[in-house]
Amino acid sequence: MSFADDKITRTKILELDGYEHLVKIAQGELPQGPFQELLDIQIEKVERGELTLKSRPTSRFYNPYGVAHGGYASSLLDTAMGCAVQTICPIGYGSTTLELKVNLVKAITDKAGELTIKGTVLHAGKTTATSEATIVDAAGNLFAHSSCTCLKIKLQN
Repeated sequence: MSFADDKITRTKILELDGYEHLVKIAQGELPQGPFQELLDIQIEKVERGELTLKSRPTSRFYNPYGVAHGGYASSLLDTAMGCAVQTICPIGYGSTTLELKVNLVKAITDKAGELTIKGTVLHAGKTTATSEATIVDAAGNLFAHSSCTCLKIKLQN
């Protein structure tokens, strides 16, 4: 299912809490965002306060030096952390990143194979939440880790 910026899709999203919204994306009942499609992200697991994504690095994410651009890893981490926060948002609310800290610890290339990106909520306040995320390969090798602060926002139709 591809993203459609239409009133029906927006209305459906506004009727669900964040957890239900992400479950429906994972099940293919609702579209993911265009940016997630661009990064070839798939939701693997959704729990309240936690989310696991998969992505496979390819040369299209490379910088001129033959490794994935830091923005690729940062975007994967930001998506996992933001979606983890989304799982705790009530009906009619979403979240947006206020602050992001990323540590790139190992170069990512297509040789890494499928990557697992896990985001976990650390603190859930009334208006803000903090979360952390990691990127590992199938062998458990750490490529990057991060933390962020998200603002909970009222969604508009």
